[in-house]
Amino acid sequence: MREIIDLKPHNMPVADSLNLDDLREYFSLFTLPDGKILGDLIDFSKRRPLLVMGELANPYRLCDIMAPDMPIIQVRMENICRTWADSLDSREVQPGIHHITMARLPGWWEMTHLTMVEPADLKRIVQWLDGPNPNNWLPKRIAEGTIRLEENYQLSPPDQEKLEWDGVTENVLQEIPPASGPSLDLSTIIVPIHTRMGCYNSRGRIVKCVHTPQTKFHEDLFRRGSSFKWSDILSFL
Repeated sequence: MREIIDLKPHNMPVADSLNLDDLREYFSLFTLPDGKILGDLIDFSKRRPLLVMGELANPYRLCDIMAPDMPIIQVRMENICRTWADSLDSREVQPGIHHITMARLPGWWEMTHLTMVEPADLKRIVQWLDGPNPNNWLPKRIAEGTIRLEENYQLSPPDQEKLEWDGVTENVLQEIPPASGPSLDLSTIIVPIHTRMGCYNSRGRIVKCVHTPQTKFHEDLFRRGSSFKWSDILSFL
């Protein structure tokens, strides 16, 4: 909880997809700067993959909530995006923090983070998002989109100019880059989802976190529109 250690990635698996056991093995083969193998220090047999976004991917926040050791890697999402939840967490700061949830967006791609934690820690980390208001955030398994390993950690998402809006749907005018790593089993990955009000609705459009930073979202958009219901923006198992 007191330091960040750079992990050296292992060779990318030669496969089209990975199941849970494969993913655990992949994590275990990362090495520390002193050459130690992560699997010799952490028992991955009971750990589950958790998508960490927003404050849950903030090292300072993880320290605040006394998160356990969390090996974190970057992964690529396809046809789904990170978007701002239609709520405000006023704990510790004013005016507050906007947490991140997810929504479908065909043709989209972007990078985010994945970790492996034990079930008890997973539950505690997700519950922290709730604060004093229980059941706003729930651990869900999504039923659409793709999450895959990615070799290019600097991969950029589509620019705003590459999006076309016809008033009903938004289209990405750029092809998804070729895969550089295998896809992961969505049924095994836990994603924290804001289920009380879903995500922000900007005149029918999804507000992408990569195009609208938190401060700009709060000052220019928040409370100037409505919200999408969480069950309308993404399908779940």
